[in-house]
Amino acid sequence: MKQVALLYTLTSPALVSYSIEFSSFPEFADNIGHIIGHKPYIRVGGNTQDYALYDASLPYALNGTFDPARSNDYPTTITIGPSYFEAYNTWKDVKYYHGFNLGLGGNRSSGWQTLLDTVPLACKALGGGKLYVWGYGNEPDLYSTSAQGPVRPSDWSEDAYVSQWHNGTRQIKALIEEHCPELAGEDNYGYMAPSFAGVGNRLKAAAAWEAGLNDDQNVKLFSTHNYISGAETPGVTLQGTLMNHAVTKRSVDAHVDEYNTVLSQSTNPVPPLIFGETNSLYNQGRPGLSNTFGAALWGLDFNLYAASVGFKRVHMHMGTNYRLPPQYAAWQPVSTALTTLGTKAPYYGSIAVAAALGPTPATVVEIPLTPPSQTSSTPSLLPESAYAIYTAHGTRLTRLIILNLRTYNTTLNGAGLEPLPPPSDSDPATPPPRGVVEYAFRLPAEMASRVVGVRRLMANGSDAITGISWDGWSYNYELDGGRPVRLGNVTVGERVVVGEGGVVRVGVPDASAVVVDLDLEEEEEEGLGGDVVDVDVDADVGVGVGVGVDVVKGKGK
Repeated sequence: MKQVALLYTLTSPALVSYSIEFSSFPEFADNIGHIIGHKPYIRVGGNTQDYALYDASLPYALNGTFDPARSNDYPTTITIGPSYFEAYNTWKDVKYYHGFNLGLGGNRSSGWQTLLDTVPLACKALGGGKLYVWGYGNEPDLYSTSAQGPVRPSDWSEDAYVSQWHNGTRQIKALIEEHCPELAGEDNYGYMAPSFAGVGNRLKAAAAWEAGLNDDQNVKLFSTHNYISGAETPGVTLQGTLMNHAVTKRSVDAHVDEYNTVLSQSTNPVPPLIFGETNSLYNQGRPGLSNTFGAALWGLDFNLYAASVGFKRVHMHMGTNYRLPPQYAAWQPVSTALTTLGTKAPYYGSIAVAAALGPTPATVVEIPLTPPSQTSSTPSLLPESAYAIYTAHGTRLTRLIILNLRTYNTTLNGAGLEPLPPPSDSDPATPPPRGVVEYAFRLPAEMASRVVGVRRLMANGSDAITGISWDGWSYNYELDGGRPVRLGNVTVGERVVVGEGGVVRVGVPDASAVVVDLDLEEEEEEGLGGDVVDVDVDADVGVGVGVGVDVVKGKGK
């Protein structure tokens, strides 16, 4: 039986957090409600933070003008007024990142004046424990090549960026010391940076770090951005891209490699690694992909894998009116001419991550489901993944998470809108039977005969955009304004008895995920509940590989 090395990385509170487009923030501020066990950290930034100029006479929060030649998804000419900062007063016990404008602030007098005018307003709005960190500039590695219009010359470099960064952040510090001295101390003052768009663009994070980005020791979080692929990238599919652990793994690992390069060349401590902005497909997603239940499963896999390799926080990005309908947003906060308010499919991925991690700090470890000898060094398709959740520092196993990422579509063309026709004589298998894979894990032998719980993330298919549930709970806005409603047609309270030798088996339908709760008494105190469903256990055990627990080869049904 082959074991693999463990990499223990302790999660931070609110691993799952959000990034809200700067121009959309006033609309989201009235509609958050209860999201996860910990209040999420909110980043107010994105491309539009680098378009925003200040007008003290503006009688409302934000005036935005759309230019279809630049973007159909958000305004690219933006003016904000004093009331913009009132939005920070709406959410109780939430910490915020506020993004200042480097895109225009570093090379235009109007942008610099905006910085001078808004720092006092922002710091006063974020006093009293509301401040998370500051930001100065969004994705400056794209400033000279942006599809929305370059704001720097073609010779834009890491040295030029670092020079402008120091000029702006030192001015921000001086203004905070003057207007909000309580936020100027080491415990409160700091940034997430460099917030580059990726690892393959003109500017490189390691070069920016080497050029002195953190010479003032004011970067508290090493922030990088990531999208698995693009909405208009040829060949993007649900199975091959989002519901493919191999793609997620390669994408995240590239950022870990970049971070390790920074670590290796730095003589000073490097701040913790986070995804300051991420989601499925850049350019705001594509219908039939990033707005489906498959994207919720991707979000669960992405967040857990990121946590397993050292990311301390993941900010899932969204905004108002992102295309028609909103593609990768977790929820739409207001009704508009383009779409209605409500909970969207990706939201359920965040709920499942929060439930998988639990309310206390945890350690996430990926469980390889395929022996290394049976796969290539860079497999193109891995339609499944699994994780073990331990208490802090890996001392006690508490949960297993299994994702069956094999697609199962039940709507025409996989668009999630129109159901497939019922079976007929000419096509008796419409839709085809849904597959189930049985997974078996060998736990410590002393766990034999223990009763464990099973909670499921389910929908009618990977292409579903409605009818999704987590452990029988629906968060649909139409039911109770987005508050959890227990559905009567979903089995809950499943129990499985751990078999001889500590082997636990659980069936996972295609396009679904399960959380196996090993500390059932503690979970029931947290509200697992439900009717008990007995599941027989077959104790025949084969040879597998594992990490902390041993994996017995899964088999389809």
